[in-house]
Amino acid sequence: MKFTAATALTSLLGVAAAAKDERTFAVLHFTNKQLTIARADPIVNPGQPSTHVHHVLGGSNFGLSSTGEELKNSKCSTALIKGDNSNYWFPSLYFKDPKSGNLESVELFYANVYYFFEPTNDDIKAFPTGLQMFTGDPTARTPPASGATSNFDASKGPINGIKWTCPRSNIENNPGWPVNSNGQKAGMQDPGNKGEGVGFPDVDCDGYASPLRADIHFPSCYNPKAGLTDYKNNMAWPKDNNGKEDCPEGWIHVPHLFFEAYWNTPVFANRWEQGKGEQPFVLANGDATGYSLHADFMAAWDEPLLQNIIDTCNTGTGGMDHCPGLTNGLNKGDCTIESPVDETVTGIMSKLPGNNPLTGWSYGAGDGGNQAPNPSQGQSSSAAPSPMPASSAAPSPIPVSSAPASSAPASSAPASSAPASTEPGSPAPASSSATNSLTPPSVTFAPIESSASSQIQPSGASSSTLSGAPSSPSDKCTPATVHTVYKTVTVTAGGPAPTSTGGAGNDVGGFKYAGCFKDAAGRALNGKVRPDIGRMSNEKCVAECKKLGFSAAGTEYGGQCYCGNELEGSERLDESACNMACEDNASSMCGGSWTLSVYSKDGEVSLKNAQRRRHMHEHVKRHSGRF
Repeated sequence: MKFTAATALTSLLGVAAAAKDERTFAVLHFTNKQLTIARADPIVNPGQPSTHVHHVLGGSNFGLSSTGEELKNSKCSTALIKGDNSNYWFPSLYFKDPKSGNLESVELFYANVYYFFEPTNDDIKAFPTGLQMFTGDPTARTPPASGATSNFDASKGPINGIKWTCPRSNIENNPGWPVNSNGQKAGMQDPGNKGEGVGFPDVDCDGYASPLRADIHFPSCYNPKAGLTDYKNNMAWPKDNNGKEDCPEGWIHVPHLFFEAYWNTPVFANRWEQGKGEQPFVLANGDATGYSLHADFMAAWDEPLLQNIIDTCNTGTGGMDHCPGLTNGLNKGDCTIESPVDETVTGIMSKLPGNNPLTGWSYGAGDGGNQAPNPSQGQSSSAAPSPMPASSAAPSPIPVSSAPASSAPASSAPASSAPASTEPGSPAPASSSATNSLTPPSVTFAPIESSASSQIQPSGASSSTLSGAPSSPSDKCTPATVHTVYKTVTVTAGGPAPTSTGGAGNDVGGFKYAGCFKDAAGRALNGKVRPDIGRMSNEKCVAECKKLGFSAAGTEYGGQCYCGNELEGSERLDESACNMACEDNASSMCGGSWTLSVYSKDGEVSLKNAQRRRHMHEHVKRHSGRF
């Protein structure tokens, strides 16, 4: 469709008028699961590692101290809409094994962000660049004052915009939360929606292709007097005005954001006893209740583009990528970056990254060691509601973050997986066979002084897949001034025995098994990254890599293939770390989480830069032109 000025004006007049009386919306999809998994939060903990791990989506200039202007200069973004370099992040999820007591990272299936344009007497405006928003309360370990019912209007009771959705195959006879729970020992079911609740459910969410989902709403009234970065006071919820959602006078009405994040919890279903009022999942801040779910947003949109979407688009679950007038086009390919903090945050571990203790319910009260910000008007979990926010009103809770490690393997999310109604429903996620691999760390932080310039390449994608990425590998960062870089000292402990010997001693398609090796954020085997060869097996991967002329092949995450001639930034691991069965051959192992089952012509493989220490810091990452 050719979008002309005339059609733009017609659409703008028609939809903008309609938007005054009814909600319109569009769902933002992402090109891969996450930009990075990191203990970083440039809003709550700028310039230092955060207290807990987050999954981060959006623009590649994300870092410990990133700003909206810096994000706008990102070289790639996981957002499908080219022109949205904003960052979206929320706490990661872990599984606590009832038998071993170990913690295992839970894979993110995929996430969507709904942009709701509410019925209002206000003009809804694009997010100003650099706007920092936060919602939720990272210290919460008790149920919200409003119970399990959603509420976005402070004049009608305590705000509750944080929920969990648990699709069940037989919801009538198999509720997701204990019957008559008061939330003090287990989560509570929404009395008006059996598929939703507050706090974690105590059963596996076994609806068809619909695992546990985190639901997070943001307020949509921005107070310019508070400023872009005062996330504790700059946002509030609109007030009902005869069916219209209006902001206080002098405030700016921005889109109402709703995050939905699907977690691959079904892979753990046979490892815990269900329906007993207890459950094994914990948030990265140590919360075993789920009440502290929270999220952050930093705006870095092409503002005229977003304004056009607000004024003209109502594609709903069809996706924002079908809106008219997307003059910048769409992003394609994966976009990932290395974590600002060099530590292990995925796999199997004895403690949560950041050493956050488990708290809530059977673990007792506490905030998990998080130094949470004061509540903001973005979320009121237990305090009595105040009328409509004013700049002096007491804020409502806000999240705490942390600084990460390397990003997890990316895979494409479904193109149109959003719910089927204007209220979030239960989209079907793409299938995945991922579980988690072994990397048990004991972490301490050691500052490293570095003045060396470093070549930085976005991980998970070749330069050809990144919008505006330099094509020459010789492009380097500008020399850096001396900064402190956080690096972790990791002591690896023994882990569970492998489910099989992997590929040890096996020949596959003329290649010999070389061993189990650690993958790197920039991909240890990067000659050909994830060729499209269907359901994965070691045989298929070896055949493809041989056909392409490479001397080594590696499988990862049970369903990914990588080709190359040498392993960059890798090291040999114990065979137990390659513990994921191949999609197309369950009798053999295809790597694990950030681990590769490697095959080569002679069973040997060259390691390149195996001991090279990272000397990356935020100044370099943001100003080098590589991201």
